[in-house]
Amino acid sequence: MVASPPEDHRHSATGATEGATEGPAEHRQPVTAPAPAPRVAIPLLGPDDPPPATTLNPHATGPLLLVCDHASRAIPRLLGDLGLPEEQLCRHIAYDIGAAEVTRRLAARFGATAVLSGFSRLVIDPNRALEDPTAIPVVSDDVVIPGNRALDAEAQAQRVEALFKPYHAAVAAAVATIRARGQVPVMVSVHSFTPAMRGVARPWHIGVLWDNDPRLPVPLIEALKADGRWCVGDNQPYSGRGTLGGTVETHATPAGYPNVLLEVRQDLIATPEGADLWAQVIGDALEPLLVLPSLATIHHYPRA
Repeated sequence: MVASPPEDHRHSATGATEGATEGPAEHRQPVTAPAPAPRVAIPLLGPDDPPPATTLNPHATGPLLLVCDHASRAIPRLLGDLGLPEEQLCRHIAYDIGAAEVTRRLAARFGATAVLSGFSRLVIDPNRALEDPTAIPVVSDDVVIPGNRALDAEAQAQRVEALFKPYHAAVAAAVATIRARGQVPVMVSVHSFTPAMRGVARPWHIGVLWDNDPRLPVPLIEALKADGRWCVGDNQPYSGRGTLGGTVETHATPAGYPNVLLEVRQDLIATPEGADLWAQVIGDALEPLLVLPSLATIHHYPRA
């Protein structure tokens, strides 16, 4: 009898072994899908976008420092319009109407340094603490902001790094420059407010917001009232008492620098003529106060 030849385990064209049980082929190396390409982060700001902050008169010689947190309604091109129509982006929810114009005029009058934000408060609000849920608002004055809904941590961090931090770095640099000259910064933050909120009219022409440091706001209120033409709000229409995370609370209050936050009614400064008038009104009230000896000292006013 002739012995049968040994079993031949040759591979077929399909890769299966002839004579083997049907089933998946065995492989020496595990088979895996190709690794996904790493995600490349697209910079939030492009060459056509404005800077996150603009500093006017950086080489000024006086202690006055003007800041305008809500100077612009610009949105990075990468973010489009945040899902909002143009009429909403022209409203107070996007920026403080007229505040930048008043700030620029005051900077020109006093030859003072001014720092203005470059982007809309709807993208990220530099006058808020980062842990504040309104820092990147999902709703503002009952208007839903579609482009801010369901942002992941990476998208939020991108706005912080590209917009929030550079603005505050510019303010900090301006403060440091004044301190390097041996002066105490006198910070004036310029904002504006709507003539009515939720159907309730606001009678004030200008509001002076302050916490426990009376050195600048108290005489400023007196000077504005002495003019006789204006309804002046003392911590109206908002209160500056106990607020946290704003530009003044970050750069002036903890360091003991004199400061005040001004709120001018928007309908009064929405035109160049209105901005001219109110820059003159504020400037006339402010100018004699800047030489007060109390403003040239560092003094801490502890909060209750």
